[in-house]
Amino acid sequence: MRILSPCLMALLLLTSCSADNKAKQQKPKTVPVTVAVAQEKDVPVQLTAVGNVEPYSTVAVNSRVGGQLMQVHFSEGQAVNKGDRLFTIDPRPFEAALKQAEASLARDTAQMENAIQQSRRYEQLLAKGYVSQADSDQMRANAEALQAVVNAGKSAVENAKLQLSYCYIHSPVNGVTGSLQVNQGNLIKENDKTIVTINQVQPVYVAFALPEQHLAGIKKYMASGRLTVAASVANEGAAETGALSFIDNAVDRGTGTIRMKGTFENKNKKLWPGQFVNVTLKLTVQQKAVTAPSRAVLTGQQGQYLFVVKQDSTVEMRQVTARGIAEGESVIDKGVAAGERVVTDGQLRIVPGVAVDIK
Repeated sequence: MRILSPCLMALLLLTSCSADNKAKQQKPKTVPVTVAVAQEKDVPVQLTAVGNVEPYSTVAVNSRVGGQLMQVHFSEGQAVNKGDRLFTIDPRPFEAALKQAEASLARDTAQMENAIQQSRRYEQLLAKGYVSQADSDQMRANAEALQAVVNAGKSAVENAKLQLSYCYIHSPVNGVTGSLQVNQGNLIKENDKTIVTINQVQPVYVAFALPEQHLAGIKKYMASGRLTVAASVANEGAAETGALSFIDNAVDRGTGTIRMKGTFENKNKKLWPGQFVNVTLKLTVQQKAVTAPSRAVLTGQQGQYLFVVKQDSTVEMRQVTARGIAEGESVIDKGVAAGERVVTDGQLRIVPGVAVDIK
C-alpha cells in the first residue's frame, strides 16, 4: 500500500476546498418576496374628496307680533314636523283687538242696513213726488258711504284675526330644532331676532369640491344618467348613497376646484349638518380592467413601475400607468397583463434579473 506524502495530501485537500467554494459562489442567490396575481375585472371609475354635510333647508323662526313669550312647545334639539306648534305669544291684546274690530263692524253694518232702507224709501217717495231728487241722491250716497265703511271694517276684522294667528308660531318644515335664543316669559319684538333655527335633515346635502380637470368627465357622464355619490363617516360602517344634484356655475379661481353637492335621503339621520365625510363620486364602470394591489406600484424618477416575476423566477422591472381605486387596489392601464405575478413585498431587496423565492 502506497502512503501519500503529507505535501500531496495537503494539496489534494486545498484543491477540494477550492472546488466547493467555487460551486457555492456559482450557485445563484434568491431573494424572498411576496407576490400577487394581476386580475382582470370590472372596476368603478370614481373620484374622492372630503365633503361637508349641509341641511336641505334652514329656517330662522321669528315672531311677526310683539308680546310676551307665554309658552315653548318643544325641547331643544327635538325633531318637529311641519305645522307643529312651537311658541305661543300672549294672545290677549290681539283677542281684544279682534273683539273691538268685530264690534265696530257690527255697528257699521247696522248703520249701513238702515241707510240702505232709507235710500229705498226715498226712491219710492221721489217717484210719488214727495221728496226732491237731491234728497234721494243724498240718501243713496249715505248708504254707499256706509257700505265702504263696512268693507273697511271687514278688512279690519280679517287683519285682527291674522295678527291673533301670529301669536301661535308653527314649524314651517320638518326638521330638528336648534338652541332656544329667547326663553319663556321674555318680551319679544316684532321681527326682532331669531327665536330658534330649524334644520331640515331629511334629505340633506353633502357639499364637496373636485379639481377642475375632472369637470369635463363629470359633465360627460352626468349627461348619460344619474351619478351616484357615496358619503361615509370614519369608523361608522357602511356609506350613505345619494345622487349628484348640483354643479356650481363657476370654478373657484383661488383653488382651481369646482363645488358640487349630492342629495341624500338620510333615512336614519346618519349624516348631520356640519359633519365632515369622505365622498366618493362614481362616474362609470371600466370593463375588463387589469388590477393589482396598490402596494405593488412604486414611483421612481421615470414614473410608476413594478416588478413582474417571470416563469424562470427572475424579476423584470416594468414601467406602468396606474391609478388608485378603492380597497387597496390599482388599475394598471399599461404595462402588465392579467395573470402575471407582481411583487407586493420585498421590492427594496431586488433588482431586475435577480432570482426570487416566492413566500
